[in-house]
Amino acid sequence: MSAYRRPDVPPEGYNRGQDRLLIRARGAITGLLVAAVVAYALVVGGAGLGDWVNRLGGLRGGDQTAEVEPGRTVVVEIPSGSSARSIAGILVGNGVVPSAIEFESLVRTREAGSLLKAGTYELVTGTDLDEIVDLLIAGPSLDVFRVTVVEGLRLAELLDVLAQATRNYSEEDFTAALLSGDVTSAYLPVGLDRTVWEGLLFPATYEFFGNATPAEMLQRLATELERRLETYDWSAVTGRGLSVYEGLVMASLVEAEAGTDEDRPLIASVINNRLERGMPLQIDATVLYAMADRGRSPTLEDLQFESPYNTYLIAGLPPTPIGAAGAKSIEAVIDPADTDYLYYVLTSEDGAHSFFSDYDDFLVAKQQADALGIG
Repeated sequence: MSAYRRPDVPPEGYNRGQDRLLIRARGAITGLLVAAVVAYALVVGGAGLGDWVNRLGGLRGGDQTAEVEPGRTVVVEIPSGSSARSIAGILVGNGVVPSAIEFESLVRTREAGSLLKAGTYELVTGTDLDEIVDLLIAGPSLDVFRVTVVEGLRLAELLDVLAQATRNYSEEDFTAALLSGDVTSAYLPVGLDRTVWEGLLFPATYEFFGNATPAEMLQRLATELERRLETYDWSAVTGRGLSVYEGLVMASLVEAEAGTDEDRPLIASVINNRLERGMPLQIDATVLYAMADRGRSPTLEDLQFESPYNTYLIAGLPPTPIGAAGAKSIEAVIDPADTDYLYYVLTSEDGAHSFFSDYDDFLVAKQQADALGIG
């Protein structure tokens, strides 16, 4: 236990003069350190004090900079939840502002960090930073909408999705745009009517300006398919005597049949094996496509439905794709599994199939799946 003393009374042996000397000594050392820092900033690489401040800022994450060419109009997407720092990086990355630190500092000075709004903006490079902050506070100036086209959609379904997203156009308007010839594709089948666009519009998520026309939207999807297909090496497909378009037809069959990603290359291998042996593909999805039906197994009567798409009745591939194939199905056709499978049957409620090279084994598995109500 220590003895009590008043706080204004120094302890015994305290030397006030020595304490003053210590304080002065510490102050002198601090002054020398500050002077050294300023001197370094003034002389290092001829940079100057402003650059030294930027160097200190760099310790907090780095200053992104860019050469800004004034007067260009650029479209900038600010994702939801973006911080002032990430927005600064996006603006620099698009050449709108020259320095991320300068923009972020201004936002902090104006206490505007929580006021900046996500969205799509049309900005002019070299615009005053205060004006850019004002624009981001006001919110997106562009009327932009997003539409997702999922894999496996048939053409009529796809056009309906686009029409629903626009609010201004109907499915008939999109059909008319395809009929008009204003939309083009390098993969339109030679010798078939130009209205045969099945499978030539790539499924993905797109953003369009509010005034986009049906022809402009459709061309975007058609061009995206062309771009995607051109990134692949199709030699494995063409080496089997098939065209890229026929590879796309195969991919649409894989898309329609596969319930899991693991099954895609296996289904592609079955298609290849049957084509090589001259066997009919006997793919249920082609029968349902021919009948404009979905979501069920075809009956024995359905299998006799006359159509060039019914692969129970015709040899080889159907004349066009039967839906929009996604990247994974296209890649499965380009790089199929190496198997001797000729049959598959749905055997799991999660969409997975079992594969067989022997017909009797296939029949047993099918009977078991039927008994369990799978299929």
